[in-house]
Amino acid sequence: MDLSYGSEAEAFRQEVRAFLVENWAPAGQRGGELKEFIRNFRRSGVVQGYLYRSVPKRYGGSEQPVDVIRAQVIREEFARAGAPMEVGGNGVNMTIPTLLEKGTEEQRELFIRKTIEGEYIWGQGYSEPGSGSDLASVRTKADLSADGTKWIINGQKIWTSQGMQSTHMFMLVRTEPDAAKHDGITYLLMDLNQPGVTRRPIRQMTGEEGAHTFCEFFFDNAETPVSWQVGERGQGWYVSRTTLKHERASIGSADGLGRQFSKLVELAREMERLGDPLVRDKLAEIEGRVLSHRYTSFRLFSCAAAGEDPGTVQLMMKLLLTEIGHDMALLAQDLIGEAGMVEPAGAGGRGPRGPRGPSKWLDQIMGSLGNSIAGGTTNIQRNIIGERGLGLPRDLAMNGEK
Repeated sequence: MDLSYGSEAEAFRQEVRAFLVENWAPAGQRGGELKEFIRNFRRSGVVQGYLYRSVPKRYGGSEQPVDVIRAQVIREEFARAGAPMEVGGNGVNMTIPTLLEKGTEEQRELFIRKTIEGEYIWGQGYSEPGSGSDLASVRTKADLSADGTKWIINGQKIWTSQGMQSTHMFMLVRTEPDAAKHDGITYLLMDLNQPGVTRRPIRQMTGEEGAHTFCEFFFDNAETPVSWQVGERGQGWYVSRTTLKHERASIGSADGLGRQFSKLVELAREMERLGDPLVRDKLAEIEGRVLSHRYTSFRLFSCAAAGEDPGTVQLMMKLLLTEIGHDMALLAQDLIGEAGMVEPAGAGGRGPRGPRGPSKWLDQIMGSLGNSIAGGTTNIQRNIIGERGLGLPRDLAMNGEK
């Protein structure tokens, strides 16, 4: 197996390193306010063609040709230097790709550049109290105003990540209540800073509550222009599949699994369980799956570089990552035992061993359950693999049919 990128890629790596040495100074050498320093650094990265490579220049991106090897080199070198890449969150990962694929020119001009700059932060308005993975059952409704220029929205959305910070939302609403289940849904963009919108943080079982956790939204005659509708009226279900495609791709990334496993081994050592043969057997099993996932990602990377279709395996990555993460969390929970209940990480992070201790794993343990829901539940993922990858007949019950 040849894991080298070739001489051309390695020469490009040196260019990226030189850029980082010149532009990403150590923390103690940065002048001025950090947020502005990072914003200027990202702008320089765009000029060099390292960031927002798929976004056209007229919207604030660097508009580079597709080159998965160069993109991987950039990710590796920025990570090595500890330098920030693109602004994270729903905006860059989901809203921008959807607008580039399905949006109007006006929408792209209005939203993409300000999202890249971090001025607009996007919440996802999909889930409702009675509508989770079955998005076709959304009941938040939108009616046209008398003059036909605005959508008037009433209903509720829940489990919105970064909801307290979000300035805007992309959402699914029902505009034709008498249409078939998967029809009559429209995809809208909305400014959240208006009187008709109420947001409320959700207190989680870990004790967290605040800007970086979930919240719920209530809409009482909230408004958004008809020109902020993405795609055709009543076709929002099909637009949403574009958005979810990008979410699942980001969730399914192999980045981070290896680091998480190293922390798990360290936890076993810290809890004096590394010599336990049962623990060692479980660690070996998990490491095998982590490495399999990693090398499968290499295969996908190679196929992308060669312009080849990797087949069904690309549908499996998110599901496999979720299951591996959950197994690591279960072992961590076993290793920690009752010590993990001494003090949750959100309460200050000083656990029973050291300044942070094993209690720092509580968020990861709880989060492993959340990942089985985010971007489509595990059952939905299996249906996608079975139907689209293996050609099995549709599961009528899981698709809301009888």
